[in-house]
Amino acid sequence: MSHVGVPRGTVRKRRSLALLTTGVLTIPVLAGCSSGGEETSRGVPQDIAPAARETVADGSTVNWAVDALPATFNAFQADADSATTRITGALLPTLFPMDKSGQPKLNPDYLESAKVIEREPKQVVLYKLNQQAVWSDGREIGAPDFVAQWRALSGKDSAFWTARNSGYERIEKIERGADDLQVRVTFSKPYADWRSLFSPLYPKEITGSPDTFNDGARTTLKNTAGPFVLRSVSTSKGTVTLARNPRWWGDKAKLDTLVFRAVAAKDRTQALADGTVDVADIDAATADRITLARRDRGNNGQQPAHGPGSEITPAAALRSWALAHGSDEEAAEIAQAAREKNRKAVVAYATEQKALRDFAVRKSLEPAYTQLALNGESGPLADDRVRRAVARALDRQELAQTVLGPLGLPAKPLGSHLALAGQPGYKDGSGALGDQNTKEAQALLADAGWTRGGAAQLPKDTKAGSEAEKKGDKDAKEDKDTKDGAEAEKGTAEDAKKDEDKDAKTEKSEKESKEEKADEVAEDEKGDKKAGRASEDSAASRDEGLYIVGEDNKPGAQAPAHASASGASGLHVIAPARTAAAQSAALLRQAGVVGEDGTVAAQDKQPGGAAGAYAPVGTAAPAPAAAKGQLGKDGKTLTLRFVLPSGPGSQSLRSVGDKIAAMLEKIGIGTEITKVPDESYFKDHIASGEYDLALYSWPATAYPATDGRPIYAKPEPATDGSLLVEQNYTRVGTDHIDQLFDQAAAELDEKAARELMKQADARIWAAAGSIPLFQRPQLVAVDKKLANVGAFGFAAPRYQDIGFKNRQAAGSPADRKK
Repeated sequence: MSHVGVPRGTVRKRRSLALLTTGVLTIPVLAGCSSGGEETSRGVPQDIAPAARETVADGSTVNWAVDALPATFNAFQADADSATTRITGALLPTLFPMDKSGQPKLNPDYLESAKVIEREPKQVVLYKLNQQAVWSDGREIGAPDFVAQWRALSGKDSAFWTARNSGYERIEKIERGADDLQVRVTFSKPYADWRSLFSPLYPKEITGSPDTFNDGARTTLKNTAGPFVLRSVSTSKGTVTLARNPRWWGDKAKLDTLVFRAVAAKDRTQALADGTVDVADIDAATADRITLARRDRGNNGQQPAHGPGSEITPAAALRSWALAHGSDEEAAEIAQAAREKNRKAVVAYATEQKALRDFAVRKSLEPAYTQLALNGESGPLADDRVRRAVARALDRQELAQTVLGPLGLPAKPLGSHLALAGQPGYKDGSGALGDQNTKEAQALLADAGWTRGGAAQLPKDTKAGSEAEKKGDKDAKEDKDTKDGAEAEKGTAEDAKKDEDKDAKTEKSEKESKEEKADEVAEDEKGDKKAGRASEDSAASRDEGLYIVGEDNKPGAQAPAHASASGASGLHVIAPARTAAAQSAALLRQAGVVGEDGTVAAQDKQPGGAAGAYAPVGTAAPAPAAAKGQLGKDGKTLTLRFVLPSGPGSQSLRSVGDKIAAMLEKIGIGTEITKVPDESYFKDHIASGEYDLALYSWPATAYPATDGRPIYAKPEPATDGSLLVEQNYTRVGTDHIDQLFDQAAAELDEKAARELMKQADARIWAAAGSIPLFQRPQLVAVDKKLANVGAFGFAAPRYQDIGFKNRQAAGSPADRKK
C-alpha cells in the first residue's frame, strides 16, 4: 500500500501514526453536508466468508502473499513494515485489537480485565492477566515483560533504537499487583489512549537489553505467545513459516502451518493460478481476471471473448491463414510462427483462467484513506489562500467515484482526518473548508495576487536595463556557445552511432529477422483494435518523466482506471503507531466544473465555512482560466510540482493525479507532473519535502489523539535550520491544533476526548494542508474453500479460526486444485 524512510529531523523518539501501502490510507458523507452533531455513519462490512469453528477442518497449510519478507520482527523499529505487522499478529499478544467498527476491544486470550482504577492523584491502570497465558518456553506472561517493554520504549535510554515512544514516556512506574497475574501501571500524567500500549507485547528476553532489542528480534523470534510459533525463515524461498503453537491455551489453530510468501504485485496472478498462494491482496485487473474466469465456467470450452487472441478480427484471422498456407514460403513461415506464438499465449491464458476459477474476490474498504497533500513549507502553497483554492477546486465525489465506483464499493468522499465512517466519533468536518466551488477558488487566488496577466508582469523590483538583465544576456550568450559546442559533439557521436547500428543490422541473422516479422504479423492480426491500443501505449509512455498540464504535450482525457488494492499496489503506507510499521503508499482524485462552452459553471457558495475559507467580501473573481490563460504573479506562472509514482501497481494513483491536474487547470493553476520510481517516491520526495502536491495514504486508528498528533503537529525549527516535522509531511500546522491533541490525549472521558478530536479535525480542514479523498479499496483473492479470511476491514484477523471448510478440502494444495 514499502514505506521507505524517515524524513530529516524525524528521530528515533518520534511519535508515529502512520502511512499505510503499499499502504499503506472511507466512506463519509459528502463535503459540507454534516449536521453538526456526531454522525451515525456505517462502514462497509468485512468480507471473510465467516464460518463457525466446528465447520472448519483441522490441518492443512495456507500460503499467504506478502509484499516482501519482513525487514524486522521488531514492530517498534523504524523499518518495520506491513509484513512485520501481519506476521507478529499471529505470534505475539495484542491486548486490545480493533473490532469490526474500528474500536479497541479487550482480548480475553490475554486479559481477564484492564481498567482505570484510580484517577487522582494519578492515573492507575490495573491489568489482570489470563492465568493460562504463557510464552512458548512455558514462562508465565507477567509484570517483568511489561516493565522491560516500558523501559525500552520510554525514550530515556537512547541505546534502544526505537521508532516511537508515544504513551510509554507518560508511565511513572509499573508494579506487581496483588499476585503475579496483576500488573499495576501508574502514569505521571493522564493518558487517554492507554489501551494502545503493550501491543504487541514482547517477552523480556527481547526488550530487556539494547542488544536483543536492536538486533536479536530482527531475524527471528525464539519466544512467542500466539496461536502460532515461528518455525523457519527462508530468504532463498522468500517464506516465513509458522506452525501451530503446542502451548497455546486458547482456541486451537485450525491450520497446521501458515506460510507467508513474498510475492511481488506483478506476479500475483501467476502465483494464484499455479497454486503458490491461497490468499493475496490483488489489484483491480487481477480481480477482473478472477471474475471473468468464474463467469466463463460454463462456456463449453469455447475461447473467451477476452485475453490473447480475443482482439483478432475475422478478416485478420483469414488473412493470417491465407499467408500461412500461401505459396510465398518466407511469408508462410513468418505467418506460421506468429500463429503458433498466439496459440501458445491463448493456451497459457486459458490454463490460468481455469485455475483462477477456484478463487473468490473478497471486497471491502481498507482501514486507510487517501489524501492530497499540499506542501505548505515554501512556494505558492505557503499561502493558505492558494491551498484553500486548490481544495475548493476539487470534486471529491467524482474522485471517489472514479476509484470505488467500478469496484462496486460505496463511493463517498471522506469527511474526517481522524476517523473513518463506521468508527465512533466520525463526523464530516469538511464544512470548515467548504465544498467544491470554482468561483470561490478563483476569488481566493485573485485575493492572493494571482491573475491572468500576472505572468507577463515584471517583478516590482526589476528595472529596465538593470545589471541583472545584462548579466542574463551574457549568460545567455555563454549558454549558446556551450550549446553549439555540445551540438557539434552530439552530431559526431550520433554519426558514429549510426555507423555502428548499420553494421549491427547487417550482422543480424535471418532467423532473428523472421522472428521480428512474426511478431509484427501477430500484432497486425489484431486488426481494427490496434489503433485503440496506440493511445494506451502513448499513455504508458508517460509513466516515466515529466509533463506540464497546460502545454501542448499534456495527456488527453483518460478513462478512469480501477483502483489498486493496497497490498498489491507496490506502494505502502506508514503503519499506525501501535504497529510502528514504516511504509508508504497512496491514492487520490480530482475534477473541476466547466461548461461545454468553456465557461465556469456557477455554483452557490457553501455555507458554514470557517473564517478565511473564502476570499474577502468584494474580491472579484478572475475570468475563467483556460489552458492558455494560466494565472501568474510578478512574472511567474502559478505552477505546482505534482509528484506521482511510476510503478506498474500505481496506475490508479496516476489516473487520479491526472484528474486533479485537469481540475486545477480549469482555475488557472498549472501542474508539473513528475513520475518517479516507487522505491524513491516516499523517501526522496514526500519525506524530504521535494513536492508541492502528492498523493499518499494514512491508516485508520482507534487512538487519534496519540496517532494523529505527529501527522498534524506544527513543525518546529531544528538547530541546523531544518524543520522537525515528525510525520507532518505537508509542513502545515498550528499551535491550536497541537493544543487540542494534547488536551484529548489527557482526557479520560471518552465522549469529551472525541469532541476535542472533532474540533481538531475542523481546524485541520481549515488549514488545507491535507485533503482526504476516499477510503482505499481492499481486494483480496482467496481460495473459495477457505473460511474466516479475506478483506478484514477494520478488524484484526483471528488466525486460529482460518482454515478450509471441510476435510475433503484440507488436503495438499495440489489435491485442492483437482
